[in-house]
Amino acid sequence: MSLSRKDRPLYLQIKNIIKDRILYGEYALGTNIPSEPQLEQEFGVSKITVRNAIQELVQEGYLEKGSGKGTKVIRITSTSKLSKWKRFTEILVEEGHRIQKQWLRAETISCDVDTESYRLFGERCIRLERVYFLDDVPYIYYTHYLTDTIGDLELSDLNAQSLYELLEEQNISLDKLRDEFDVSTPPEHIADILRISNGKQLLKRSRYSYDDQRNVKEYSIGYYNTELQNYVVNYDV
Repeated sequence: MSLSRKDRPLYLQIKNIIKDRILYGEYALGTNIPSEPQLEQEFGVSKITVRNAIQELVQEGYLEKGSGKGTKVIRITSTSKLSKWKRFTEILVEEGHRIQKQWLRAETISCDVDTESYRLFGERCIRLERVYFLDDVPYIYYTHYLTDTIGDLELSDLNAQSLYELLEEQNISLDKLRDEFDVSTPPEHIADILRISNGKQLLKRSRYSYDDQRNVKEYSIGYYNTELQNYVVNYDV
């Protein structure tokens, strides 16, 4: 696993990678995460760096250290300041599924005039693409468009933190999310990655993320193969 060598401390990058693995079911509730020497070897960092990362997750309530018994996962859900309901992926993990995400590319693009990205961001923006796997099967394909004011991005930056943490690091604080759902045929390259026939319609989710001035800072399009798993939202009332 490659880490970003930019200003963000390595222990925080490792913390976020381990946290992602917990939230997406790679490290299941009640099981031990890899030992500190294994993590040191995987990330190519010092013992103190790994210990600091684990200590952060212990303090946040995700892990519990037992004397001679390893470090156990004791919590698999996050608390989002943007919503009062559980993330879809958290619901799937609680039901015993394993979610993996793979970033495919990060690039600055010129927006075509007749596109939504041009309307929102102007002539240039950042485009990110990733695929989610449900129990090792391609399930969701997301394309994210961001304001290009955050500068150049590398995939290593995204592996070491979540997309929304990256925005917060750039002093972009999101205040509101808006989701739109539709049924649509994905582009051919997305159909190929999701292993579906060309022309097949999928659930399409469009998300707009706003700052506190009601400016759109992120626009995303996700295609879900609901034949594998229905889209679910659980609300607490």
